[in-house]
Amino acid sequence: MPRPIYDVKAQFFKTLGHPARIRVLEILAGGPRSVSELQPEVGLESSHLSQQLAILRKAGVVQAERQGSLMIYSVADPQVFELLSVAKQIIMTSLSSAEDMLADLDSMSYTQAEENAAR
Repeated sequence: MPRPIYDVKAQFFKTLGHPARIRVLEILAGGPRSVSELQPEVGLESSHLSQQLAILRKAGVVQAERQGSLMIYSVADPQVFELLSVAKQIIMTSLSSAEDMLADLDSMSYTQAEENAAR
């Protein structure tokens, strides 16, 4: 029996659910990179970075090609960059809404304090 699509989607998002993996994808938006090129930008030891790349690779999110002694990683489907962009937009909208709510709350507390002071 095939897995339901919602289960496959959940597994896909679980694969993306690590800050290092998201950072790797953001860097790969600039083009293919080797582990040694990714390491300083991701900020992980090479063994941990390799583990994260292996997870992305197993899920088919990134692909690797050997060039001499180096493994060069790239994104398997550029649509992942669109997904990250949409996620960023959603987060920015959410944060903007939260800022608006905080500003409203802040102005309400000043108004209430002014009313209490006038009494």
